[in-house]
Amino acid sequence: MITMLNRTKKFMRDNDLTYQKDYIRPMMTPQHIYVFRFGKHELKNRVIIRYSHTWTGRLRINEIDVRLHHQKHPRIFKTETELIDYLRHHLEKKWAKEGKIVKDKEHDNAN
Repeated sequence: MITMLNRTKKFMRDNDLTYQKDYIRPMMTPQHIYVFRFGKHELKNRVIIRYSHTWTGRLRINEIDVRLHHQKHPRIFKTETELIDYLRHHLEKKWAKEGKIVKDKEHDNAN
C-alpha cells in the first residue's frame, strides 16, 4: 500500500470527513493514478493524483486534480501543501456561510 497524501488523510480525519481510496494502473501509460473520494456524508468530492516513479524508485507527484461537488473543471495543484490550503480555505468559507445561516435563523426567531 502506498503512503501517499498522509497529511491530506490526517486533514480529512481531523475535519470529520470520510474518504475512500482507489488505485488505478493504466495499461498504456507509465503514469499511475490514485483516486481519493471524500465527503461529509456522501463521497461526492474527489482528488485525482497522477504520479510516476523516478529512476531511483521514489514517487513523484505530477499533478493533483480536485473536483468538489461534481465540478466540470478541476482545480489543479502541484503539491500536497497547495491542496490542503485550498481545502482548508474552502471549508472555512463553508463554515462561515453555515454560521451566517444559523445566525440569520436565530435573528428571525427573535423577531
